[in-house]
Parts: sequence; structure tokens; C-alpha cells
Amino acid sequence: MTASQTTPAVRLEGITKRFGDVVANDSVDFTLEQGSIHALLGENGSGKTTLMSILYGLYDQNEGSISVDGHEQTFDSPRDAMEAGVGMIHQHFQLVPSMTVLQNVILGHEPVDNGLINDGAARGRIEDICSRYEFDVDQYLDTRVEELDLGAQQRVEIVKSLYRGADVLILDEPTAVLTPQEVERLMDVMADLREDGQSLIFISHKLDEALEIADQITVLRDGEAIGTVDTAETTEQDLAQMMVGREVLFDRLERESSTGDPVLEVDGLCMRGDRDRRQVDDIDLTLRSGEILGIAGVQGNGQSELVEGITGLRSVEEGTIRLAGDDITGMNRRRRIENGIAYIPEDRQSEGLVQDYSLVRNALLGNQTIAPYANGQILDWDEVSDHAAEIVEEYDVQPPNPDATAGSLSGGNQQKFIVGREIGHDPDVLVASHPTRGVDIGSVEFIHNRLIELREEGLGILVVSSKLEEIRKLSDRIAVMYEGEFIDVVDPDAVTEEDLGLLMAGHEPTNEPPQQSDPQPDGGGSRD
Repeated sequence: MTASQTTPAVRLEGITKRFGDVVANDSVDFTLEQGSIHALLGENGSGKTTLMSILYGLYDQNEGSISVDGHEQTFDSPRDAMEAGVGMIHQHFQLVPSMTVLQNVILGHEPVDNGLINDGAARGRIEDICSRYEFDVDQYLDTRVEELDLGAQQRVEIVKSLYRGADVLILDEPTAVLTPQEVERLMDVMADLREDGQSLIFISHKLDEALEIADQITVLRDGEAIGTVDTAETTEQDLAQMMVGREVLFDRLERESSTGDPVLEVDGLCMRGDRDRRQVDDIDLTLRSGEILGIAGVQGNGQSELVEGITGLRSVEEGTIRLAGDDITGMNRRRRIENGIAYIPEDRQSEGLVQDYSLVRNALLGNQTIAPYANGQILDWDEVSDHAAEIVEEYDVQPPNPDATAGSLSGGNQQKFIVGREIGHDPDVLVASHPTRGVDIGSVEFIHNRLIELREEGLGILVVSSKLEEIRKLSDRIAVMYEGEFIDVVDPDAVTEEDLGLLMAGHEPTNEPPQQSDPQPDGGGSRD
């Protein structure tokens, strides 16, 4: 029989979910065929996770029906869903950090023999799963989860679902926290699971990944299912238009103005990381006004430490940092803000916003000592409120309510608010660390366009990202960081993504070397 003649692994019909007056899902139909990967695309807040949370028993639908393997189901809890063969790997992993991998996998499903947990039986079953799918989880069963990297933790989550008998796996934004290498490995894992007959739902807002791995793609917008397409018959442009309801520009934008004088200069910077290991080793760079300098690299190669050194969040071991010619190496974070360095942090939830604060209170962060929001020790809350309202309006933050808490906003709207707040400091230098991580395509386009506009207005912008397409689209020059050093500085118009990937892994490209901007004095040190 063809796929359309078999009983679907999952069928959702007319699913509607309301939270008060908000309709999160509006009469959504969705079908997952047996042994296939079905991507669920949509902007942040489009209803993707809500729909799958209903399938997993976390929410009750107000209307509609759920069928799994041809049997209509009513799920009152995730346990009900798991008993029907549905597992879910959440974006924020549901693991106990202090417990071992083995303990996490079998938690609540421990094999018991004569009243005791049969540790050997559990290990054997896990080893069988790992052998079947070529996982490495069985190699660290006695390791605490907190000691594993994020990619390994994700594989533990997958093994946990398979151990509990899942035939349908829901993966919620599974690549959001992974390095490019880990993403590639996850794609291989998903393909192996499909080959073995598993049925997978891949929640994402990344068009290229959905096109790479999925058989079919359903797009949600504003809680409604816009349509379902076969991957082989669609393009990124088609999907983007379905997601946002208009044409989205992907091409690199040509600059219209020339660069100016240096606004940020870093000479011989050396810094140690959290484990007292040198993470930044003799870095030189120069950022000019009206320029975007991109820093590319796999996470963990010193980019975070470099950013923290420049913004005043981490002490410098050696070297100097100059802002508009003035030495700021010894300045604390507060004085650097006052002198013109703004910062979009890589983790918006823990570093950029206080989740329980209103947007008004979050708008004050970084402005506590700056006029017109403060006069000495006195805060002008009317000015702060007006500032928050201006950010919400100019940056299209949804919902448009300055009194809403930061935690009530989607990731994309949180990020837009942070960008607006930091630009509101009227800086000379903006350091943007992973500015669109975990952000949907509409918000990505908005943030990219705003950064380009600010560059044209003369702002010097330092962008750190592991997303190659983002780095190439935004940057005037790209410095590639590997093991704490700049391994090369390249022209984005003359380098391919493949070459960038090789450089990020510490290898020189095998083809003709790309045209380079001079690393010195404009771009930083280059390693031989």
C-alpha cells in the first residue's frame, strides 16, 4: 500500500485551543504518516508547541479529536500519551541534572525483580536501543547528566522516549541549542529512526532544516494551518511566505555608505574562561563606524569570553580595549554602557531580561543612571514607561502591552524588545551575540534589517553567530575564531559556507584561498 492508503500514525482533526480570549489553535487538521518525518513550521507564537502539547497530553483541546494509529484517544496527561506510544523531546530538556543517565532514562519505568530495580535488565535494554540506532548514550550511563554537553543530553532524551516504547516522537525545536556539528548528527539520528519505521514530528522555524529532513511540512500562522506541502515540491521562499503572509528577502543587502574611523580597537587580548583555561589568546581586532564585523565559530572557541571582555562582564588578563581611542580596559560594565557600548546577550532569558518583570521595568535595565530616566538617585518612571512604549511600537513587540511580563512574550518578541532597548542607549558600538538564536523568520528579517539600518547610520556593530547564512548576510568582514584565536579574516562575498565551515573546524579550505581583508590593523590577528 502507498503511504496515503495506510493508517496514519497520528491524525488531529479540528483542534481548537483557547487560553482565555486568546485562540492558540483554530480548528487545526494535521496528519503524520507512518514511518515519515513531518515538519511543523511557524513563527514564534503561531501555535506549534501548543498543538503538539495537546497531542502529548499536556493540554486539553477545547474542540477536535486525536487519533493514534487509527484509534481515537483522549489524553489526560503525558503518561496517557506515552502509553499510546507518543513521546516528546522538549526544547528545554526534561532531565534531572544531578542524576545519572541511567537513572534519568528509567525514571518512573524501572524494571523490578523481587521488589528491587533490575539494573542489569535496564542496561541491557538501553544498550540494545543504542546499538540499533548507533547512539553513544550507553557509554556514559553512570555519568551525571549535568556533565554532558547539550547534544549528548538530547540523545539521552531520545533514548528515554524509545525506552518507554514511543513509536511517535515529537521533537520541539531540537536544533535551537546545538552546534552545527550536533545539528548534523541529529539529522542523521532522525533519518535512522525514520528508516527503522519511527514516525517523527519536527517542530521548527528553520526552513533549511525542515527542507533537509522532512517528507512533508505543515505551516501554522496565527494558530491556523495555512497548508501542508511535500518537501520535494516547495522552496524556502514559498515556506517563508506561508509563515509570515508576505514575501521575505533572503539576499545579502548591498551597503550604501562607506566605513568611518575606528570606534573599537582590541590589542593583544588574552582571557581565561570559567575553568581557568585561556579561552582568548592574543586577539587583535578593529571595528569601524558604519561597519558590521562578524565573528564566526563553533560555540566554545572563545567567542563568549571575548564578548564578555569587550562589554565589561569578564576581567582581561592581558591586552587593551579602546573605545573611540580611549582606553576602557579597566572600566566596569556600568561605565562602558555610559560610554557607548550596548550589548545584546546570547541568552535573552537569563542575561537579557528579568522574566517576572514587566517590559517597563525591563526597559530600565542599563538605563538606571542615565538621563532622562534617572536624575541622580531618583528614577523618572513616566520617562521609563514612555521609553518602553516606544520600543514596543517601533519594534512591533507583540502583544503591544508594556505592562506585560517579559516571560509572557514569545522568544522572537523578547529578542526584538532587547534590541530596541539596547539601541535606545544611543551607543557608538553594539555587540550582538547570537542576535537571532531561537527566533522565527519574521523576527529574523526584522532584526537583520534593523542592524543594516544602524550600520548605514554609522553604528559600529560586532555580530557573533554560529549561523553561517546570518554571518554572510550581515557582515562586511568575517573573523573566524578557533581555539581562542582568529584563524582567518575573510570577505563574505568571496567565501563559501563550505569554506567557512572548514575554517570554523580549524582547517584551511581545500580550494583557492578566499580574498581577504587585511587582518591588521583592521581585522585582528591571524594565525599562521
